Amino acid sequence: MYPGTLAQRIPEKAAFIMASSGQTVTYGQLDERSNRAAQLFWSLGLRPGEHIAFCLENHPRFFEICWAAQRSGLYFTAISSRLTAAETEYILNDSGAKVFITSAAKADLAGSLADLCPGVAARFMIDATAPGYESWEEALAAQPSEPLEAELEGGQMLYSSGTTGQPKGVKHPLPGEIAGTPPPLMALVQHFYAGTEDSVYLSPAPLYHAAPLAYNMAFQRLGATCIIMEQFDALEALRLIEVHQVTHSQWVPTMFVRMLKMPEELRQRHDLSSLQVAVHAAAPCPVPIKESMIAWWGEVIHEYYAGTEGNGFVMINSQDWLEHKGSVGKSPNAVVHILDDEGNELPAGEIGTIYFESNVEFEYHNAPEKTEGARSRQGWSTLGDVGYLDPDGWLFLTDRKAHMIISGGVNIYPQEAENRLITHPKVQDVAVIGVPNTDFGEEVKAVVQPIDLAQAGPELAQELIDYCRAELASIKCPRTIDFEAELPRHPTGKLYKRLLKDRYWEGHESRIV
Repeated sequence: MYPGTLAQRIPEKAAFIMASSGQTVTYGQLDERSNRAAQLFWSLGLRPGEHIAFCLENHPRFFEICWAAQRSGLYFTAISSRLTAAETEYILNDSGAKVFITSAAKADLAGSLADLCPGVAARFMIDATAPGYESWEEALAAQPSEPLEAELEGGQMLYSSGTTGQPKGVKHPLPGEIAGTPPPLMALVQHFYAGTEDSVYLSPAPLYHAAPLAYNMAFQRLGATCIIMEQFDALEALRLIEVHQVTHSQWVPTMFVRMLKMPEELRQRHDLSSLQVAVHAAAPCPVPIKESMIAWWGEVIHEYYAGTEGNGFVMINSQDWLEHKGSVGKSPNAVVHILDDEGNELPAGEIGTIYFESNVEFEYHNAPEKTEGARSRQGWSTLGDVGYLDPDGWLFLTDRKAHMIISGGVNIYPQEAENRLITHPKVQDVAVIGVPNTDFGEEVKAVVQPIDLAQAGPELAQELIDYCRAELASIKCPRTIDFEAELPRHPTGKLYKRLLKDRYWEGHESRIV
């Protein structure tokens, strides 16, 4: 289950198609290019267990790099193309990467890094060359197209997005198995999501993110065809489903919101009947948004809750969700525990930190204290999220612990207000945060991206506050609302709340007033 075997059987089949350009890479081409890249890594002295890194937009040569490392027994780090030079430098140095690859589109970033990261022995650029960088295309052309004599499964080592402090490299032990050995994810894709060689998988998100990267490679192991969007656009995504007869896709809730906010005539323009499975993850989905998506697309929508750490996996289909609205599901591979701040297990219905009891091993690279901090005294591990189990064992998320607002000694989880406000017809995006209050320590504020910025002002602010208070206790609702043309949201859907909060806490020595 990798390009080496697929190239022998279906060499002319499209492994992936770039949505905007239409550029197609076949399994034969993917195999040849990843072989040459693997040979290049070997010629540079890299051996199993060592590390490469790359920073690319959604580029046609992205997957040849991934597969070259995957079939060479190497760790590979896909770095967000939105990071600054300093952030990229940190990841390159922390990971110990010996090879770095980027593209002409990232030439400014490449130039900033040219004299940094002394551990990087070789640097390559795709589509151009620059001082300190060799041509990736020329380097590959000089290598043989045959596979390495001994091919071993490698693995990704991705970094958290660093919303608080420095990003953490999530590292799993390499399997030490021959290339083509199916990873655990394949069981999910094949048995739960019914992926096959005939599947067509639409990927609307940045490939450097954990889920798009892993799922695209999983569908490529099957011999399916992936449709890669260079940038997400709501209407274009719907068009691609119809044109390519997409069977499987993966989304984040903000993409659902964008599609639902389109005029009805645009939403109904394209035939979506080919969809068999539409998966969403990465952030909690407000109940009204998911209700609307199931009503529109049918019961093809699946949800999961997991992290790059892979320490646990919770999933739910449409039918179960409609019976347990708001739940993210049950786990097929771990036992879910809810613990209080002292590490004691809580009964059903009580909110605490979510821990997984599983046999998955992971560590935060070069950060043993963070690895230890993610574990309970029982040996269970957490992603830092907060939620509860109902009496039947269904898991419900409430928020990330780091986002909690403490106002007058009361713990407030902002997700409830966010879920309410995002359903307002005049709201495009929203973040609820805690800001300084001399009497209560913190107070609740909403930062709203309105659909029409011309409507921003005191009248809309009061309308939104009243809308929130119609459903939630007033203490959970924003006391004030500010408006922004756009919120600092990662393309994967992750909201950079730290960037918003920093504006309001500037001048305070701590987040405690």
